Amino acid sequence: MSDGKNGITYADAGVDIDAGNALVDRIKPAAKRTMRSGVMAGLGGFGALFDLKDAGYVDPILVGATDGVGTKLRIAIDTGNVDGVGIDLVAMCVNDLVCQGAEPLFFLDYFATGKLETEKAARIIEGIAEGCYQSGCALIGGETAEMPGMYEAGDFDLAGFAVGAMERGADLPAGVKAGDVLLGLGSNGVHSNGYSLVRRLVEISGLGWDADCPWGEGTLGEALLAPTRLYVKQSLNAVRAGGVHALAHITGGGLTENLPRVLPDDLGADIDLGAWDLPAVFQWLAKTGGMEEAEMLKTFNCGIGMILVADAEQADALAAGLEEQGESVFRLGTVTEGAGMRFSGKLL
Repeated sequence: MSDGKNGITYADAGVDIDAGNALVDRIKPAAKRTMRSGVMAGLGGFGALFDLKDAGYVDPILVGATDGVGTKLRIAIDTGNVDGVGIDLVAMCVNDLVCQGAEPLFFLDYFATGKLETEKAARIIEGIAEGCYQSGCALIGGETAEMPGMYEAGDFDLAGFAVGAMERGADLPAGVKAGDVLLGLGSNGVHSNGYSLVRRLVEISGLGWDADCPWGEGTLGEALLAPTRLYVKQSLNAVRAGGVHALAHITGGGLTENLPRVLPDDLGADIDLGAWDLPAVFQWLAKTGGMEEAEMLKTFNCGIGMILVADAEQADALAAGLEEQGESVFRLGTVTEGAGMRFSGKLL
């Protein structure tokens, strides 16, 4: 007589636990590279432990940020060039944290796919570890979810969660006033916002991802996958030097929407669009879509990835310090009386 058992395993249903274990073993060295003071327990447990006192904090306030990479992932999936999207994931979280005045301490990732491909997944998570390393925060945990039937073959999604801290009373924005100087830090391309429009514009152009890049070296896909710049260490150094009243990460909503988020309701800004040259990638996007200046400014970073609102008397010293750290710094304009963003000069 049969005992009714048919021998089906979890792997037969599409979930390979052994592949997941192999991935954890593969990424442990990358995660270990990100270790910093405060980490008590890393990968492998049911949770990750962090000691704020060991990290040097006396009276800390915790700050959390979460984000994803958006439809930029579609280009990475279609081209197989997945090595940089992990950096994008980290940057979208930790660049937001520093705008609160916080130092990123640790990061957790969520990677979901239909069928786990260990090599591809490892490349993605190693990119996450690289972003953490460059930001001075530890990759101390995460989740790899293999979900057959939820994703098409080869597809995956990413989300990230970062926690930072600052001493009580050190939060930003603080002290923003009329006359403050706006210092813009150069971006590294489109970063991780506006890619639904980017993909539409590439479709209009008739080019494939493997076509020669119209404005630079390599392929179009490679150029559009340039990882988001990390502004953590240089921004924190500027804050510690004194004179920084606010930081604005220029993400979805562009210059038009993000700078007002750090200004008091009764203050606005005058920005000279001639203070920097619009990078070639944005010139190509604007030309391809016949886009108006206002649409560019509220959709893309247009070459400015972070803005520091600086005390006028310390702005020159802050700009010099940032340039010494390798930043391209542009004096964009000033904070003004009266709400609203006012642009002068020409972007396009």
